[in-house]
Amino acid sequence: MIKSMTGFGKAILELPNKKITIEIKTLNSKQIDISTRIPSIYKEKELAIRSLISSQLERGKIEFNVYLENTGQKTSYTINKSLAKAYYEELKELAYAINQQNYSSYLPVVIKMPEVLKPDIEELNEEDWKQIEKSIVDALIMVDEYRTQEGKSLTTDFEKRIKLILDLLKDIEPFEKERIELVKSKLQKSFAEIKEEVKFDKNRFEQELIYYIEKLDITEEKVRLRSHCDYFIETLKEPISMGKKLSFITQEIGREVNTMGSKANHANIQRVVVQMKDELEKIKEQLYNIL
Repeated sequence: MIKSMTGFGKAILELPNKKITIEIKTLNSKQIDISTRIPSIYKEKELAIRSLISSQLERGKIEFNVYLENTGQKTSYTINKSLAKAYYEELKELAYAINQQNYSSYLPVVIKMPEVLKPDIEELNEEDWKQIEKSIVDALIMVDEYRTQEGKSLTTDFEKRIKLILDLLKDIEPFEKERIELVKSKLQKSFAEIKEEVKFDKNRFEQELIYYIEKLDITEEKVRLRSHCDYFIETLKEPISMGKKLSFITQEIGREVNTMGSKANHANIQRVVVQMKDELEKIKEQLYNIL
Protein backbone atom coordinates (compact mmCIF):
# COMPACT_ATOMS: atom_id res chain seq x y z
CA MET A 1 0.00 0.00 0.00
CA ILE A 2 1.60 3.22 -1.13
CA LYS A 3 1.01 6.70 0.26
CA SER A 4 1.27 10.06 -1.43
CA MET A 5 3.26 12.85 0.19
CA THR A 6 0.45 15.28 -0.66
CA GLY A 7 -1.95 15.72 2.24
CA PHE A 8 -4.11 18.10 4.22
CA GLY A 9 -5.52 18.00 7.73
CA LYS A 10 -7.50 20.45 9.84
CA ALA A 11 -8.76 20.46 13.42
CA ILE A 12 -10.74 23.12 15.28
CA LEU A 13 -10.68 23.30 19.08
CA GLU A 14 -13.01 25.44 21.19
CA LEU A 15 -11.56 26.42 24.57
CA PRO A 16 -12.86 28.92 27.16
CA ASN A 17 -12.44 32.40 25.65
CA LYS A 18 -10.52 31.15 22.59
CA LYS A 19 -10.83 29.19 19.36
CA ILE A 20 -7.82 27.33 17.98
CA THR A 21 -7.57 26.20 14.36
CA ILE A 22 -4.81 23.78 13.34
CA GLU A 23 -3.96 23.28 9.67
CA ILE A 24 -1.35 20.93 8.20
CA LYS A 25 -0.41 20.85 4.50
CA THR A 26 2.14 18.46 3.00
CA LEU A 27 3.89 18.23 -0.37
CA ASN A 28 6.66 16.04 -1.74
CA SER A 29 10.28 16.39 -0.59
CA LYS A 30 13.30 14.10 -0.38
CA GLN A 31 13.59 14.68 3.37
CA ILE A 32 11.27 16.00 6.05
CA ASP A 33 11.07 19.78 5.87
CA ILE A 34 8.81 21.38 8.51
CA SER A 35 7.83 25.05 8.61
CA THR A 36 5.68 26.28 11.51
CA ARG A 37 3.53 29.29 12.26
CA ILE A 38 2.62 29.26 15.95
CA PRO A 39 1.27 31.97 18.31
CA SER A 40 3.91 33.15 20.76
CA ILE A 41 2.11 31.61 23.72
CA TYR A 42 2.76 28.12 22.31
CA LYS A 43 6.32 28.72 21.04
CA GLU A 44 7.85 26.80 23.93
CA LYS A 45 6.09 23.68 22.60
CA GLU A 46 7.51 23.98 19.08
CA LEU A 47 10.13 21.25 19.53
CA ALA A 48 7.48 18.87 20.86
CA ILE A 49 5.24 19.71 17.89
CA ARG A 50 8.06 19.09 15.40
CA SER A 51 8.87 15.76 17.04
CA LEU A 52 5.22 14.72 16.88
CA ILE A 53 4.96 15.68 13.19
CA SER A 54 8.20 13.84 12.32
CA SER A 55 7.06 10.64 14.00
CA GLN A 56 3.71 10.64 12.20
CA LEU A 57 4.48 11.93 8.69
CA GLU A 58 8.04 10.64 8.10
CA ARG A 59 8.84 12.71 4.99
CA GLY A 60 7.67 15.65 2.91
CA LYS A 61 7.52 19.45 2.86
CA ILE A 62 5.16 20.21 5.75
CA GLU A 63 3.44 23.49 6.62
CA PHE A 64 2.07 23.56 10.17
CA ASN A 65 -0.13 26.52 11.14
CA VAL A 66 -1.94 27.34 14.38
CA TYR A 67 -4.46 30.20 14.36
CA LEU A 68 -5.65 31.66 17.68
CA GLU A 69 -8.89 33.61 17.97
CA ASN A 70 -10.09 35.19 21.21
CA THR A 71 -13.82 34.57 21.69
CA GLY A 72 -14.29 35.65 25.33
CA GLN A 73 -13.23 38.77 27.18
CA LYS A 74 -11.16 41.33 25.34
CA THR A 75 -7.42 41.02 25.50
CA SER A 76 -5.78 43.53 27.82
CA TYR A 77 -2.91 45.63 26.54
CA THR A 78 0.03 47.50 28.04
CA ILE A 79 1.29 50.78 26.59
CA ASN A 80 5.02 50.95 26.02
CA LYS A 81 5.31 54.51 27.36
CA SER A 82 9.00 55.05 26.62
CA LEU A 83 8.55 53.96 23.01
CA ALA A 84 5.37 56.04 22.64
CA LYS A 85 7.21 59.10 23.97
CA ALA A 86 10.07 58.54 21.52
CA TYR A 87 7.60 58.33 18.61
CA TYR A 88 5.88 61.51 19.90
CA GLU A 89 9.15 63.45 20.08
CA GLU A 90 10.03 62.36 16.54
CA LEU A 91 6.64 63.55 15.31
CA LYS A 92 7.11 66.89 17.12
CA GLU A 93 10.43 67.41 15.37
CA LEU A 94 8.82 66.57 12.05
CA ALA A 95 5.94 68.98 12.78
CA TYR A 96 8.38 71.76 13.62
CA ALA A 97 10.29 71.11 10.41
CA ILE A 98 7.13 71.49 8.34
CA ASN A 99 5.77 74.36 10.49
CA GLN A 100 2.83 72.49 12.01
CA GLN A 101 2.28 73.17 15.73
CA ASN A 102 -0.88 71.18 16.62
CA TYR A 103 0.73 68.42 18.73
CA SER A 104 -2.52 67.20 20.34
CA SER A 105 -3.66 65.38 17.18
CA TYR A 106 -0.60 63.12 17.20
CA LEU A 107 -1.61 60.85 20.10
CA PRO A 108 -3.93 58.58 18.02
CA VAL A 109 -1.11 58.23 15.50
CA VAL A 110 1.43 57.32 18.19
CA ILE A 111 -0.85 54.62 19.67
CA LYS A 112 -0.96 52.89 16.27
CA MET A 113 2.81 52.82 15.82
CA PRO A 114 4.56 49.41 15.95
CA GLU A 115 5.11 47.85 19.40
CA VAL A 116 3.42 50.72 21.30
CA LEU A 117 0.45 48.58 22.32
CA LYS A 118 1.44 45.12 23.51
CA PRO A 119 -1.01 42.44 24.62
CA ASP A 120 -0.41 41.15 28.12
CA ILE A 121 1.48 37.89 28.02
CA GLU A 122 -0.77 34.93 28.76
CA GLU A 123 0.62 31.96 30.64
CA LEU A 124 0.46 28.58 28.90
CA ASN A 125 -2.17 26.39 30.53
CA GLU A 126 -1.03 22.75 30.55
CA GLU A 127 -4.62 21.45 30.56
CA ASP A 128 -5.33 23.52 27.46
CA TRP A 129 -2.14 22.24 25.90
CA LYS A 130 -3.19 18.60 26.35
CA GLN A 131 -6.34 19.32 24.36
CA ILE A 132 -4.36 21.21 21.72
CA GLU A 133 -1.92 18.32 21.42
CA LYS A 134 -4.83 15.91 20.90
CA SER A 135 -6.19 18.20 18.16
CA ILE A 136 -2.77 18.19 16.48
CA VAL A 137 -2.83 14.38 16.49
CA ASP A 138 -6.34 14.46 14.99
CA ALA A 139 -5.11 16.75 12.19
CA LEU A 140 -2.12 14.46 11.58
CA ILE A 141 -4.44 11.44 11.33
CA MET A 142 -6.49 13.36 8.76
CA VAL A 143 -3.31 14.08 6.76
CA ASP A 144 -2.38 10.39 6.85
CA GLU A 145 -5.85 9.38 5.63
CA TYR A 146 -5.61 11.94 2.83
CA ARG A 147 -2.19 10.56 1.83
CA THR A 148 -3.57 7.01 1.84
CA GLN A 149 -6.47 7.95 -0.45
CA GLU A 150 -4.08 9.72 -2.82
CA GLY A 151 -1.89 6.61 -2.72
CA LYS A 152 -4.80 4.42 -3.83
CA SER A 153 -5.40 6.66 -6.84
CA LEU A 154 -1.70 6.54 -7.73
CA THR A 155 -1.65 2.74 -7.34
CA THR A 156 -4.44 2.42 -9.90
CA ASP A 157 -2.51 4.66 -12.29
CA PHE A 158 0.76 2.71 -11.80
CA GLU A 159 -0.95 -0.63 -12.39
CA LYS A 160 -2.52 0.72 -15.58
CA ARG A 161 0.83 1.97 -16.91
CA ILE A 162 2.74 -1.22 -16.03
CA LYS A 163 0.04 -3.21 -17.86
CA LEU A 164 0.49 -0.95 -20.88
CA ILE A 165 4.25 -1.65 -20.85
CA LEU A 166 3.60 -5.41 -20.72
CA ASP A 167 1.02 -5.14 -23.52
CA LEU A 168 3.55 -3.19 -25.61
CA LEU A 169 6.06 -5.97 -24.94
CA LYS A 170 3.66 -8.41 -26.62
CA ASP A 171 3.41 -6.04 -29.58
CA ILE A 172 7.12 -6.56 -30.25
CA GLU A 173 6.80 -10.32 -30.87
CA PRO A 174 5.34 -10.16 -34.43
CA PHE A 175 8.32 -8.06 -35.55
CA GLU A 176 11.08 -10.23 -34.06
CA LYS A 177 11.17 -12.99 -36.69
CA GLU A 178 10.96 -10.40 -39.45
CA ARG A 179 13.85 -8.49 -37.86
CA ILE A 180 16.16 -11.52 -37.74
CA GLU A 181 15.34 -12.44 -41.34
CA LEU A 182 16.11 -8.89 -42.46
CA VAL A 183 19.48 -9.00 -40.67
CA LYS A 184 20.34 -12.37 -42.26
CA SER A 185 19.32 -11.16 -45.69
CA LYS A 186 21.32 -7.97 -45.37
CA LEU A 187 24.47 -9.82 -44.29
CA GLN A 188 24.16 -12.49 -46.97
CA LYS A 189 23.68 -9.85 -49.64
CA SER A 190 26.76 -7.97 -48.45
CA PHE A 191 28.90 -11.09 -48.51
CA ALA A 192 27.49 -12.18 -51.87
CA GLU A 193 28.76 -8.94 -53.37
CA ILE A 194 32.33 -9.53 -52.19
CA LYS A 195 32.65 -13.34 -52.30
CA GLU A 196 34.07 -13.25 -55.80
CA GLU A 197 36.94 -11.09 -54.62
CA VAL A 198 37.48 -12.40 -51.08
CA LYS A 199 37.97 -15.98 -50.00
CA PHE A 200 36.45 -16.95 -46.64
CA ASP A 201 35.59 -20.06 -44.66
CA LYS A 202 31.88 -20.73 -45.08
CA ASN A 203 31.61 -22.58 -41.76
CA ARG A 204 33.37 -19.75 -39.93
CA PHE A 205 31.07 -17.28 -41.63
CA GLU A 206 28.00 -19.19 -40.39
CA GLN A 207 29.43 -19.24 -36.84
CA GLU A 208 30.04 -15.50 -36.91
CA LEU A 209 26.57 -14.95 -38.33
CA ILE A 210 24.98 -16.95 -35.50
CA TYR A 211 27.06 -15.04 -32.91
CA TYR A 212 26.03 -11.70 -34.42
CA ILE A 213 22.35 -12.63 -34.49
CA GLU A 214 22.52 -13.87 -30.87
CA LYS A 215 23.92 -10.48 -29.84
CA LEU A 216 20.85 -8.88 -31.39
CA ASP A 217 18.49 -11.25 -29.59
CA ILE A 218 16.30 -9.51 -26.97
CA THR A 219 14.77 -12.58 -25.33
CA GLU A 220 16.68 -12.08 -22.05
CA GLU A 221 15.72 -8.42 -21.89
CA LYS A 222 12.06 -9.32 -22.39
CA VAL A 223 12.17 -11.91 -19.61
CA ARG A 224 13.87 -9.49 -17.20
CA LEU A 225 11.46 -6.70 -18.13
CA ARG A 226 8.44 -8.91 -17.30
CA SER A 227 10.10 -9.90 -14.02
CA HIS A 228 10.77 -6.26 -13.04
CA CYS A 229 7.20 -5.26 -13.90
CA ASP A 230 5.82 -8.09 -11.75
CA TYR A 231 8.12 -7.05 -8.92
CA PHE A 232 6.89 -3.46 -9.23
CA ILE A 233 3.26 -4.60 -8.81
CA GLU A 234 4.21 -6.80 -5.83
CA THR A 235 5.94 -3.86 -4.15
CA LEU A 236 2.84 -1.69 -4.63
CA LYS A 237 0.97 -4.17 -2.43
CA GLU A 238 3.51 -4.15 0.41
CA PRO A 239 1.95 -3.07 3.76
CA ILE A 240 4.45 -0.17 4.02
CA SER A 241 4.80 2.52 1.37
CA MET A 242 8.13 2.05 -0.45
CA GLY A 243 8.59 4.96 -2.83
CA LYS A 244 12.39 4.67 -3.00
CA LYS A 245 12.27 0.95 -3.70
CA LEU A 246 9.78 1.54 -6.52
CA SER A 247 12.16 4.14 -7.96
CA PHE A 248 14.98 1.58 -8.01
CA ILE A 249 12.73 -0.93 -9.80
CA THR A 250 11.79 1.64 -12.45
CA GLN A 251 15.51 2.19 -13.07
CA GLU A 252 15.87 -1.54 -13.81
CA ILE A 253 12.79 -1.47 -16.07
CA GLY A 254 14.30 1.49 -17.92
CA ARG A 255 17.61 -0.34 -18.35
CA GLU A 256 15.92 -3.30 -20.08
CA VAL A 257 13.78 -1.05 -22.27
CA ASN A 258 16.86 0.95 -23.35
CA THR A 259 18.80 -2.23 -24.15
CA MET A 260 15.94 -3.52 -26.30
CA GLY A 261 15.89 -0.20 -28.12
CA SER A 262 19.63 -0.28 -28.81
CA LYS A 263 19.47 -3.90 -30.02
CA ALA A 264 16.26 -3.57 -31.99
CA ASN A 265 17.61 -2.45 -35.36
CA HIS A 266 13.98 -2.41 -36.53
CA ALA A 267 11.81 0.68 -36.96
CA ASN A 268 8.57 -0.87 -35.66
CA ILE A 269 10.24 -2.29 -32.54
CA GLN A 270 11.88 1.06 -31.82
CA ARG A 271 8.47 2.76 -32.06
CA VAL A 272 7.13 0.36 -29.43
CA VAL A 273 10.19 1.02 -27.24
CA VAL A 274 9.52 4.78 -27.44
CA GLN A 275 5.95 4.16 -26.23
CA MET A 276 7.31 2.08 -23.33
CA LYS A 277 9.68 4.89 -22.38
CA ASP A 278 6.80 7.37 -22.45
CA GLU A 279 4.77 5.29 -19.98
CA LEU A 280 7.83 4.75 -17.78
CA GLU A 281 8.53 8.50 -17.61
CA LYS A 282 4.96 9.10 -16.44
CA ILE A 283 5.49 6.53 -13.68
CA LYS A 284 8.77 8.19 -12.64
CA GLU A 285 7.13 11.62 -12.43
CA GLN A 286 4.44 10.27 -10.10
CA LEU A 287 6.97 8.41 -7.95
CA TYR A 288 8.48 11.73 -6.81
CA ASN A 289 5.30 12.17 -4.76
CA ILE A 290 5.36 8.73 -3.11
CA LEU A 291 6.35 8.30 0.52
